[in-house]
Amino acid sequence: MQYAHNKYDITEFHGALLDIIGVMNQPVRDEQLLQAAGVQLDQILFPLLVAIGRRGPIGVVELADNLGRDYTTVSRQVKKLETLELAHKQPKVQDRRISEVTLSEKGRAIFDAIAVARQKLMNQVLAGWKAEEVEALFKLTRQYADSLQQNQAA
Repeated sequence: MQYAHNKYDITEFHGALLDIIGVMNQPVRDEQLLQAAGVQLDQILFPLLVAIGRRGPIGVVELADNLGRDYTTVSRQVKKLETLELAHKQPKVQDRRISEVTLSEKGRAIFDAIAVARQKLMNQVLAGWKAEEVEALFKLTRQYADSLQQNQAA
């Protein structure tokens, strides 16, 4: 294991991550974002639509894993997105046993509206920060996320 000799005290960092996750998981936050985007969408479908927009085309099993939800639950929710004409499910080209989900044009438009609203709301949160602090936060957060993904894959 690389850097096994490091013994960082992660207590404050872990607490900060839990605080961030706690705020981001509040249904009222999703509702604020949907309202700011001018979008009406069942809140249970919101994380699904965003995950498909960010990662699609994505397999339904992989999508469920990424969301920490049961495959059957995500499959039913994907059907709801299809019924609303926000997503399409089709067999993966390389392996037709796997169903992949992508956003439709209508779903992509909603995803884009949410992204604009998210940027506006986050810019309000970061309004008192210096530009170099924001840049450092973004850079280090990406670096941390990449390290987590690499470690998980290993």
